[in-house]
Amino acid sequence: MAASAADEPTGDRSAALDRLRTNDLLFLWATRVSAWIVLLILGGIIASLIVGAWPAIQAFGIDFLTTQRWAPNAQPEPILGGLGPIYGTLVSSLIAMAIAVPVGLGVAVFLTELCPQKLRQPISTAIELLAGIPSIIYGMWGFFVLGPFLAEHFQPAVIAAFANVPILSEIFRGPASNLSLFNASLVLAIMVLPFIASISRDVFMTVPPVLKEAAYGVGCTTWEVVRNVVIPYTRVGVIGGMLLALGRAPRETMAVTFVIGNSFKIQSSIFAPSTTISAAIASEFAEASDVHQSALILLGLLLFALTFAVLAVARLLLMRVEKKAGN
Repeated sequence: MAASAADEPTGDRSAALDRLRTNDLLFLWATRVSAWIVLLILGGIIASLIVGAWPAIQAFGIDFLTTQRWAPNAQPEPILGGLGPIYGTLVSSLIAMAIAVPVGLGVAVFLTELCPQKLRQPISTAIELLAGIPSIIYGMWGFFVLGPFLAEHFQPAVIAAFANVPILSEIFRGPASNLSLFNASLVLAIMVLPFIASISRDVFMTVPPVLKEAAYGVGCTTWEVVRNVVIPYTRVGVIGGMLLALGRAPRETMAVTFVIGNSFKIQSSIFAPSTTISAAIASEFAEASDVHQSALILLGLLLFALTFAVLAVARLLLMRVEKKAGN
C-alpha cells in the first residue's frame, strides 16, 4: 500500500512531463509550418509573376528596361517599354521622401521637445488619423482640390521664378498642369508623412531624460540637444521609419493614378504628366490581353524586385548603423 502511494505522484509527474513535451512538439511544428506557409506563398507569388511575365520577357528582353514608348496597339507588333513607369516610380518616391522626411522629423521634434503638454495628444492623434485615410480619398482630394490649387497658384510662380536659371528652368518648366509628377509626389509625401512622424516621435521619447537634462545643464540650446543628443541616440529608429516610408511610396496605386496624368513619356519637367508602375497596372490591366497583359505583369515583377531591393538596402544600412554603434 505504501509503495503504491509513493509511486502515484511519480506517475503523475511523468504524465505531466509527457503532456508538456507533446505540447512543446506541437507548438514547434505549428510555428514551423506557419513559417513554411509564408515562404510557400511568397514563392508562389514570385513564380506566378515570372510565368505571367515570361511572354513579355521573350518578346522584348532587356530592351523593355530601356524603351520609353508604350504602344500596345502598334502594328505589326506592339511596342512596350517600361522605362517611363520605372522613371516615374523612382522620381516620385525620391521627391516624396525629400518633402516628407524633414517635415516628419520637424513634427516629431516639436511634439517631443517644444509642444505644450495639452496639445501633444490631439496633434499625435491627428497625425495617426492621416495614416488611416484610404488612398483613394487622397487621390480624390488631390484631383479635385490640390491639383487645381497647384496649377493656378503654386506652379506658375515656381515656373516664373526659375525661368532664367540653368537646369532648374528645365526641371520646373511649364505649362502648369492639374496632373503632374510633382502633384503625385506631393500626395505621396502627405501619405508617408504619418509613418515618419509617428515612428520618429516614438523613438525620440525613448531618449533618457537625464541625457537631455545634462545637455541643457551645460548650456545647450534645444537645437543643439536635438542634433547632438536626440538624433544620435535614436538614429536606428529614425532610419527605420524613413525606410518604412520609402518602402511604401512606390507601392501606392489609386492616389497616384488620380493625379499623375498616366503619361509614359519621360519629360525633364516635374510639372509634366508621368506615370508609375502601380498606376500603369491599375489603369490598363482590365483591358489588356496577350503580350500587353504580360508586359503589365512584368512591370509588377519589376516593382516586386524594386521593393525587395529597398528592403535589402534598408536592412544592410540598419546593420551597419547598429555595428557602428557597437550593438
